[in-house]
Amino acid sequence: MPKSPQSHLDPRQPLVVDTTKLPRQPGATRALKRVVPAPADLGLELISVPEGSDLTVDATLTSVSEGVYVSGTVSGSLTGECGRCLNEIDKSFEVSIAELFAYADSTTEETTDEDEVGRMQGDLLDLEPAVRDAIVLTLPTNPLCRPDCPGLCPECGVHFDDLPADHSHGEVDPRWAALRNLSKNEE
Repeated sequence: MPKSPQSHLDPRQPLVVDTTKLPRQPGATRALKRVVPAPADLGLELISVPEGSDLTVDATLTSVSEGVYVSGTVSGSLTGECGRCLNEIDKSFEVSIAELFAYADSTTEETTDEDEVGRMQGDLLDLEPAVRDAIVLTLPTNPLCRPDCPGLCPECGVHFDDLPADHSHGEVDPRWAALRNLSKNEE
């Protein structure tokens, strides 16, 4: 029984690829190189790809017996804030993508779940879910501005890099104040 049809793909969308010029013979390939604007909500709470920023897709489309296999890389820039010190993070990224898009009514449609393999609509395929998965799954949930970021002082909130080496706060828990007096009595 055929799966329920997906929403109609718009070939004018930046991550929708028209495979009309790719022969449906296993082994046929075509290069895909394009710079597209990043879709909305491409990231996590503390780090993400800014909406509308450039994403560079450099991939190869390969005809296989069941559909089109897309492999390559996606690169762009990330912005966010450090999970320890709250400093701004601006860096670039490059992730690999590898996804099979099955032809309509192929054997793959009968042997896999609907969300297991990408589906083609005629000669169109939508790279956005594959790109989104590749990027978001590689992002750290707690990004750091640098691997050895010391963070902020929990008492005063100043970045540890901006504080002297002997930085401390003189307040002692009142429950331990009596112990301080013991060391003074011994002297």
